[in-house]
Amino acid sequence: MHSIRLGQFRSYAAGRVETGGASVALYGPNGAGKTNVLEAVSLLTPGRGLRRAGGEDLMRRPDRLGWRVRAEVAAPGMAQTGLIEIVTGMEVGAGSRAVEIDGTATTQTALGHLARMVWLTPAMDRLWMEGASERRRFLDRITLGFRPAHAEASVAYEKAMRERNRLLKEGRFDPAWLRGLEAQMARQGTRIARGRAEALSRLQHAAQSPDSGGNSLFPRADLAILGTMETRFWDVIRSAGPAETDLDSLMDQTESEEAAGMAEALAEGRMRDAAAGRTLSGPHRSDLDAVYAAKDMPARACSTGEQKALLISLILANARALSVEGTPPVLLLDEVAAHLDADRRAALYAEIDALGCQAWMTGTGPELFEALPASALRISVSETAGASSFGPA
Repeated sequence: MHSIRLGQFRSYAAGRVETGGASVALYGPNGAGKTNVLEAVSLLTPGRGLRRAGGEDLMRRPDRLGWRVRAEVAAPGMAQTGLIEIVTGMEVGAGSRAVEIDGTATTQTALGHLARMVWLTPAMDRLWMEGASERRRFLDRITLGFRPAHAEASVAYEKAMRERNRLLKEGRFDPAWLRGLEAQMARQGTRIARGRAEALSRLQHAAQSPDSGGNSLFPRADLAILGTMETRFWDVIRSAGPAETDLDSLMDQTESEEAAGMAEALAEGRMRDAAAGRTLSGPHRSDLDAVYAAKDMPARACSTGEQKALLISLILANARALSVEGTPPVLLLDEVAAHLDADRRAALYAEIDALGCQAWMTGTGPELFEALPASALRISVSETAGASSFGPA
């Protein structure tokens, strides 16, 4: 990302950062508006950003004039001379945010083909202690980086499931209508499950690669998806092995079989789901499990510090896997340096630099970023009378 401009966004009446593609360290007191910048950057991908805020909540108060984020990015495989302009924002009363790419209105899902991002926020520190929905969301963000169409599959699946749930709740057991919705859920559900399994495979390979450096400061986590369909795809990948030349055909066959099986299971489970008031099986019920590999200890049983180190390890593995497949992703690391000692901070910055990733980081003071390469931008953020602004480093 080469530049970003904010207009009436959160605490910023206006703000602009020119990066030239370099990493950025934002520092200042708590509440100054540092995380708001990372949130703006995160909205250049599909979804609701790193805070999952509604569009209305992003408008600067008390003005509430709507908001806009404008950025120039280099699409995968393009040089700086081929920058693409992304504009996203929301007008008052619009209901949803708009997206433009080089002046042409488009959908949020189109953003997934331009900017790939990986983020880590303090709210994620309890990932292994929270409910399964947060871990599914974490896994789906990883999957989206490898497969931009994952967002479309997820939206289509959720839409069909909501409609099916409504019909069952109302007692409208129209066979043709339900079969159509269940067929859609089965098609999209198997795409979701396959995407997750393939993303997990890439992540595990990157974590175990000799290029990972084997950094003991960020220990490796072994991952597993707790979901029936994802497990079947994962078994196909593992049984095929690295020498398999026809893996895509095997996965296509498994996808076809799983789609047929899921459609049949949904049809058989209509009365059960009607009684429960929701669909009780499918990829929306899956979970993600992690084990601290060196200790053979479940992540949920690890100390707070170990869980943080495992998360950072996963973020780095994700970035490494994406870098192997194409352009390195943008990393958004909110307050990550505050929880690391000097050695771990230096190790983290060294890995980011080695991967060639652009990182946007926040911290309370410039001393947290002393080990960053000299090429990184260091920007002071302050807040006066409710308005955030950038100052010299």
